[in-house]
Amino acid sequence: MLKAVVRLTTFLIFCWLPLFWASGVHAAIAIDSARAWPAQDYTRLTLESKQAIRHNMFTVNNPERLVIDLEDVEPGSALNELTKLIGNSDPYITSVRVGRFKPGVVRLVLDLKSEVKPQLFVLKPVGEYGYRLVLDVYPAHPVDPLMALLEPSKAPAREAADTPAAARPATEEPSAAKEPPAEEKPKLAPSTSIGKIDTQPLSAPPKNVPELRARTLIIAIDAGHGGEDPGARGKKGSYEKNVTLAIARKVKELVDDAPNMRGVLIRDGDYFIPLIMRVTKARKVNADLFISIHADAFIKPDARGSSVFALSEHGATSTAARWLAKKENEADLIGGVNIAVKDPYLARTLLDLSQTATINDSMKLAKHVLNELGDINDLHRGQVEQAGFAVLKSPDIPSILVETAFISNPNEEQRLNDEDYQMKIANAILGGVKRYFAQNPALSRQRLAQNE
Repeated sequence: MLKAVVRLTTFLIFCWLPLFWASGVHAAIAIDSARAWPAQDYTRLTLESKQAIRHNMFTVNNPERLVIDLEDVEPGSALNELTKLIGNSDPYITSVRVGRFKPGVVRLVLDLKSEVKPQLFVLKPVGEYGYRLVLDVYPAHPVDPLMALLEPSKAPAREAADTPAAARPATEEPSAAKEPPAEEKPKLAPSTSIGKIDTQPLSAPPKNVPELRARTLIIAIDAGHGGEDPGARGKKGSYEKNVTLAIARKVKELVDDAPNMRGVLIRDGDYFIPLIMRVTKARKVNADLFISIHADAFIKPDARGSSVFALSEHGATSTAARWLAKKENEADLIGGVNIAVKDPYLARTLLDLSQTATINDSMKLAKHVLNELGDINDLHRGQVEQAGFAVLKSPDIPSILVETAFISNPNEEQRLNDEDYQMKIANAILGGVKRYFAQNPALSRQRLAQNE
């Protein structure tokens, strides 16, 4: 009898050991964080975990649904919160349902508002992020940005105000208040100290800026970073992505109020756009200029001042410029790009560096903007610098990158969050643009029709 019991016990041990071993190897993966970034360009959902998640995705029609099966994932509060992150303002997703489909599989069902082109991919750990399973929901028939520009009344409303609280950053950008038209708004006086906002009466605008020609000029305004990529962070909690968006919106307001100009925001909300797509969007609207707005950071808090950069064909003009270009070009790693999607047209666009004329025009624009910024802030360096910024590599659009100030400097961080100072920066950028066009009329480029 005893021998029989021993044999039975041994048999059970050998039978159950593989199961225990398998359960240890395939322990359920916990979702640490779920985020949603709704935008008119596309909606992104992100699931972050300490291990890569195996997954399967398929679509269902009538009605349109997107189904994602997650293997060996533990249902938890973070995953359940995903259902609350989709608001009514999302352009493509009506709702998200989460439930256990079968043992070892959690199923997400996304109810869609229309036909979409989804992309699902895994990002490896980088920076402060662990593994990320990223779903990008693109429209099957995207809106032509040029047509949206021609029909502003049909342009989508900003989605930032409706972004779920869980997806918002800790420090929100100040709202962009409506300003008087640029031609009626006097030029802002220079500030007298780095730590204090100048409140002196505004002086009259310069009278030596010639009138622009009557063709509508399109200015692409790129707010750096966004969404999963917060950019630099100030010591008081400011995110670069919020500061740049607030300033970009003010630049657009001033540009739209200027005669024969129209501003186009590359990003008009808190979402991520890959660097090459920023270039492509500017080219699709036939932009005459491309201005990328940033707020610099450095390891030492006393770094200060404004800078303007252009593309270089022959290497960076300084070690600092090379370091900054490398840091800005890494935005795609932080924000998350699906490297499986390749577009040879985009590759040709970014690799085409035989654009000496465009770079020369970029340098002219950069010098005018730098001179205007020198009236409201110290300049980090007294001249325009050049480096291999990916976002400036348009072969046919003069492009500059403006580092408005150092968000890592507590005094400049405070100024960057002040709406009056943001408007000063916007006025300086517009002043540089006007001076550039006054000396370099864009007459040869057949773009939009004359005044609509």
